[in-house]
Amino acid sequence: MPVPVFQIAGFITKRVVNSSQVQIKYLMKRVMSQRYSMGKVLCLFFFLPFGLSAYSDESDTLAWKAGLDVTGFWQSGNVDTWIFRTQSDVSSKPGKKVIFRTKNSYIYQAFGKEKADEDILSLNFLNIGPDRRWSPLLLGFVSSNFRREIDLRYLLGAGVTYQVFKRNDNFLKMALSSEYEQTDFSMSTFNLSEYNGESSIRTLRSTIWINGKYHLLDKKMILSHESFFQPSLERGNNYRWQADIGLELPINKSISFKISYRHTFESIVIADQAREDRFLTFGLSLKNY
Repeated sequence: MPVPVFQIAGFITKRVVNSSQVQIKYLMKRVMSQRYSMGKVLCLFFFLPFGLSAYSDESDTLAWKAGLDVTGFWQSGNVDTWIFRTQSDVSSKPGKKVIFRTKNSYIYQAFGKEKADEDILSLNFLNIGPDRRWSPLLLGFVSSNFRREIDLRYLLGAGVTYQVFKRNDNFLKMALSSEYEQTDFSMSTFNLSEYNGESSIRTLRSTIWINGKYHLLDKKMILSHESFFQPSLERGNNYRWQADIGLELPINKSISFKISYRHTFESIVIADQAREDRFLTFGLSLKNY
């Protein structure tokens, strides 16, 4: 991996972020603040993608595609358990050579009527010339995680996307990028003692990204996967990865039954917390295309 090139890109990104860091943190903390109830978050995920898609037709200059996955698990009796997961995926093509994509996920867990987790993740990409084999990429991530005591995490960077293959609705893409990241924790005691006392951890990262979708059995089954690995370019023990796998069984053109599996790992966590998390959920997938 050409680390020096990505270190330079990350350094430039860091300078840009620092110039407006106060404004970014203020806006993101407003979005992630506890004043936003679960109901408001759910409304955002349910209605925003399809509200945007309502403006699209064959004559529009902006081509919108929107999808929404709603999955979960519920158990009642001796133990009350509720796991809810929703994910929206919206992409627009404002020009022939530009595609903007925003992918937002929300996970909520409760055990015995007590909140155990509330996880918000927003992934945003701007691809220039996405139909080419190689294309430049700009990206920005924002997240918060109740379980991991993460008040706010944001990441901004740039890189390149490589399209391995694309045949009809089947595709496989890979990307390599470098970013500046800041994570604000609500505590400052970690599993790795060298980070103790740092409630805010900043670093330059590199991201290796893999994304694919395949229509199988004459389109009666759709397999999708999206995963990334993010090592720090400054500290070898600071890294994370995430893998999402989905299996869809179409009911009709717009609705599918979906099984979703997510596996996450963080090398730096609050003391006494587990590094890995796994989620297996079942539900429906809706789309406007």
